[in-house]
Amino acid sequence: MQSYFDMTKEQLLAEQETLQKEYQDYQSRGLALDMSRGKPSSEQLDLSMGLLDTLDGKSVMMASDGMDTRNYGGLDGIPEAKQLMADMMDVKPEQVIVYGNASLNIMYDTISRAMVTGIMGHTPWGKLDHVKFLCPVPGYDRHFAITEHFGIEMINIPMTEDGPDMDMVEDLVNHDDAVKGIWCVPKYSNPQGYVYSEETIKRMAALKPAAEDFRIYWDNAYVVHHLYGGDEKPFLNILEECEKAGNPDMVFEFASTSKISFSGAGVAAMAASPANLEDVKKSMTVQTIGFDKINQLRHARYFKNLEGIKAHMEKHAQLLRPRFELVIKTLREELEGTGAGSWTEPKGGYFITFEAVEGCATRIVALAKEAGVVMTPAGAPFPYGKDPKDSVIRIAPSFPTMEDLGLAAQVFTTCVKMATVEKLLKTAE
Repeated sequence: MQSYFDMTKEQLLAEQETLQKEYQDYQSRGLALDMSRGKPSSEQLDLSMGLLDTLDGKSVMMASDGMDTRNYGGLDGIPEAKQLMADMMDVKPEQVIVYGNASLNIMYDTISRAMVTGIMGHTPWGKLDHVKFLCPVPGYDRHFAITEHFGIEMINIPMTEDGPDMDMVEDLVNHDDAVKGIWCVPKYSNPQGYVYSEETIKRMAALKPAAEDFRIYWDNAYVVHHLYGGDEKPFLNILEECEKAGNPDMVFEFASTSKISFSGAGVAAMAASPANLEDVKKSMTVQTIGFDKINQLRHARYFKNLEGIKAHMEKHAQLLRPRFELVIKTLREELEGTGAGSWTEPKGGYFITFEAVEGCATRIVALAKEAGVVMTPAGAPFPYGKDPKDSVIRIAPSFPTMEDLGLAAQVFTTCVKMATVEKLLKTAE
């Protein structure tokens, strides 16, 4: 396919006319398609329906240590749930606190606690004149929403295929005591699907922060979310690496079963050093009498162990793989060679990142919406919703049916081409 950048003005005008007819055809169909968020499909949720049959009125409700899961107690989780989540996160059970249904709640609470009571005896961030956070971009919009909510200054850190730009991270963390944290989605990053390299993780663990209460907020949301199980990159344990580097307290790690079992009724956990966990529990004893231990017991008995989770996730992969492959096939067939953009081809996670020609992302998303396809807003993967280049678009293939997804992908590529041609014609004026 000829690159749009090599076309004459007359050729671009002819292409625009063809694209406009395609677009008007899509508009006439009254489409209502959604590729806006990484929600599991109903088929995926159906995979976990057996979870509801794990416990009934005749079940023994005692945890393995004799705790009655129907009662108060067990602030940091029942033993079998701690073991299950620890195995999934590749940490030790004693490093884990099991919470409620969502890791986002834990991350919000962790930042809130730092603002109000401080971390391990340090000055609460809310009493400081200036607090900064490093944000690898493109990244997870809900992370950025948390730090923005608390008025924390966010600094963009460019992402590479190996993880954040570590030269920039080291310079800022090691020399600015206002830098208190960094958001990380280290495995199948949201939205690019990158996996941090061993070198990146080692450098992250070896940081020498100017702020003693600096922490790495390690959101391992997609730790077992492989699309191709036999094609996994080596992945180091951040808690172990921090300990080896003499920084045992420098990381909070988060994970959940939100996209493993039920998104609204899963189990979430945090892993950290003994000193961090002790500090967290001081607030937890005031905040709650404990989380839903019955749900913890249900999950532990249903999945049994890490092998049970892996087998379950292969079922998810069988549903997700065709969706990712369909979108990528469409992008290749419709856009390869045009110069209209590039995209990631992840081996796991929930998203594909499309990078349009600079200045085109907002227009593409608007065109798609007008044709009946809802996308994540342009700019969402950046702090404050502002993409400096207006080029990144997050594609979420998981929720639509295959038929709807195929059509949505076709509409999307038409919109990409339209926006690119428009921009080139304006440049040619």
